Amino acid sequence: MVPLRSARDSLPRFTDRLSVGAAGLSVSPFCLGLVRTEETISAAFDAGINFFFLTTDMHWPLYDAARRGLAKLLARGNGIRDQIVVAGVCYPTQLEFCWMPFRELLDAVPSLERIDVLVAGGSYGHEIDARLTVYHEMRRTGYLGARAIGTTFHDRQAAVRAMQDNQVDLAFIRYNPAHPGARQDVFPHVPHHRSTLLFNFKSTLGYVPPDAMARLGLDGAVYWHPDITDHYRFVLTRPEMDGLLISLDTPEQVRSLAAALERGPLDEEEEEYLMSAALVAQGKAKVDSEEEVTSTSHDQV
Repeated sequence: MVPLRSARDSLPRFTDRLSVGAAGLSVSPFCLGLVRTEETISAAFDAGINFFFLTTDMHWPLYDAARRGLAKLLARGNGIRDQIVVAGVCYPTQLEFCWMPFRELLDAVPSLERIDVLVAGGSYGHEIDARLTVYHEMRRTGYLGARAIGTTFHDRQAAVRAMQDNQVDLAFIRYNPAHPGARQDVFPHVPHHRSTLLFNFKSTLGYVPPDAMARLGLDGAVYWHPDITDHYRFVLTRPEMDGLLISLDTPEQVRSLAAALERGPLDEEEEEYLMSAALVAQGKAKVDSEEEVTSTSHDQV
């Protein structure tokens, strides 16, 4: 097995910028999607985040606050639309249905004016090549102002192939302590020099609250009880990850994440601990009498 690269020395910040695609788009390493309050969108922008993610179809009701928040942010004027990058995701796999949902998003939020990044959602290896023919055409023609395309992958092998072949400008995969399989089947195969940015989603899946940790035998007097923001640090410790698709409920959570990033990457022992704690929570490991976690399963999903 190809070994993992050394961990990052420091973590990305909200104010950092990455180039996505060949048309001059510049995005923060943090892309904000679901929010609970519309004020969170403006708080994120004011903190340095300029990348936002909206659905065009699936989960539409859940994105109501994000749509309202973006409309409120854009109502400030002052050229804000040219300072932000908006990604829209469309989940249908039928080729003829890949176009209209993006237009309907613009109809719902006219102040967006355009959709900068068109994302094919929930992609698998057996179907994404056909879908990407449509997305390549939409990027070529600048459909609805698009300048880049991306894919949320539910198939890690397909994600690796897409990055190796430069099929998309932005690839989203799922990696977290409860689903660390990318350590084996993605990270060792990510080209060091590539045009595709790699972002993560579901970063906090598997977070175990302190009271649940205690019930599992991981008492806070003996064991570290990580904060939910430590899961974002876990993902970004890997240098292969360029950024995160995140969900933050409130402006206070924006501030909490910014503070957590200042603490820097996790060390190797902390990474292993988060993965072990997730195994305990899943019933795939147990805490033995010598205060160690013993795995009962070697699954890496």
